[in-house]
Amino acid sequence: MAAMELDKTDRKILAILQADGRLSNQEVAERVSLSPSPCLRRIKRLEDAGIIRQYVALLEPAKIGLGLLAYVNVRLEKQRDAQASGSARSGSATPRTDFAASVENWPEVVACYAMTGEMDYLLRVHVEDMEHFSRFMMGTLLRHPAVLDVKSSFALQRIKDTTALPLL
Repeated sequence: MAAMELDKTDRKILAILQADGRLSNQEVAERVSLSPSPCLRRIKRLEDAGIIRQYVALLEPAKIGLGLLAYVNVRLEKQRDAQASGSARSGSATPRTDFAASVENWPEVVACYAMTGEMDYLLRVHVEDMEHFSRFMMGTLLRHPAVLDVKSSFALQRIKDTTALPLL
């Protein structure tokens, strides 16, 4: 799918909304030197095109008791040849689709990416502390039948953490 053409005003609107999604249309319009109606039409077009995906409130994890951030690389069992094993049914879920569906139900996982390279997935996991992380690993992630191996890293310090995409 080709990217939608964005002019200078569209990019300015997007930059403003990425910085503060709670601004009123009037405030955005003033900042981009448009009247409210054309500004609203542009924002609606950006929303309809899926460029503006959603509006959210970003929470400070430590202030709500989630003091530990972990990145977990996950390697899955490779799907065995269905004819060789004779056990797989046509149309059954693959380890990848089964794992992806499971991740959707794990609240500790706030982001999951299918990856290239040695590992299959990268998870961003927010938990209270190491005990909570251990419970998640031992009771949830490592119990998943498709999981073969995991490697965890813990964030020591936040240097940069933004949701704003570069609008080149």
